[in-house]
Amino acid sequence: MNLLQTLIKGKVLKSNLDSDRDIVTLARKGLDTKAFYVFSSTIKMPEKELAGLLNISARTISNYKISEKPLDANYSEHLLKLIKLYKKGEAIFGNIDEFNYWLRKPFWNARQSPMDWLSTPGGVDLVVKEIENIAEGYPI
Repeated sequence: MNLLQTLIKGKVLKSNLDSDRDIVTLARKGLDTKAFYVFSSTIKMPEKELAGLLNISARTISNYKISEKPLDANYSEHLLKLIKLYKKGEAIFGNIDEFNYWLRKPFWNARQSPMDWLSTPGGVDLVVKEIENIAEGYPI
């Protein structure tokens, strides 16, 4: 079962995130914190690290969960973009482990890795473009 199937089957998402409109619509409603925890587990990333990418503390997300409050729109949008990125990465690289490896590997001419860019929604968009280039055969 792939990433998106896991999230949809777990009733975390009700959309395939095929368009930016899907992301904005879901983000405005606010995601249930369950999406954060299921995604973290599925991509094998510690909750603290994923929370750091969203620029929020793991404790704050835990507080959202305890109070049964949905994530704010900004955090929801960033998380949804990460989910869409991992969906695409899994499809292109074949599995989450290979994609995680690529995310942490520095580019040939830089000290930064793609993971370093994921702390902003715009950075996520740049990484999406990079893996689309890979899929089309362009060197990075």
